[in-house]
Amino acid sequence: MELHTLKPSDGSKKKRKRLGRGTGSGWGKTSGRGHKGARSRSGFKRKRGHEGGQMPLSRRVPKRGFTNIFKKEFQLVNLTAFAKCQADEINSKILKDAGIIKKLDVPVKILGMGNVDKAYMVKAQAFSKSAKEKIEAAGGKTEVLK
Repeated sequence: MELHTLKPSDGSKKKRKRLGRGTGSGWGKTSGRGHKGARSRSGFKRKRGHEGGQMPLSRRVPKRGFTNIFKKEFQLVNLTAFAKCQADEINSKILKDAGIIKKLDVPVKILGMGNVDKAYMVKAQAFSKSAKEKIEAAGGKTEVLK
């Protein structure tokens, strides 16, 4: 076997359909598009969700509730995660380095699940009431960042 003898296996290559080449080809005149209607015209583009005149699913389904566009998204960190951090001062940079949070630009909220065994200086955008109490009970300090 050499490069000049290579060829594709049988049935793997198929000739393209040549449209509009006369009635004898079977794909002449209307080129398989039928007569009239939107699909027969050039530039036809069906809109997303179009169901051919039937009421689209997005309009049939009942709507409930609302989405608050001003909702603040936080990365949640429990007190149990502090064990992974070796530092006495905990901030978003240290949490990111330890692999506890994913992004630095999303605010962090400290939650109170777990116990604190030593005094930490914790800086975050938000604290739950129980987390703040547990950190301060262990002799640590909390600082709320903007």
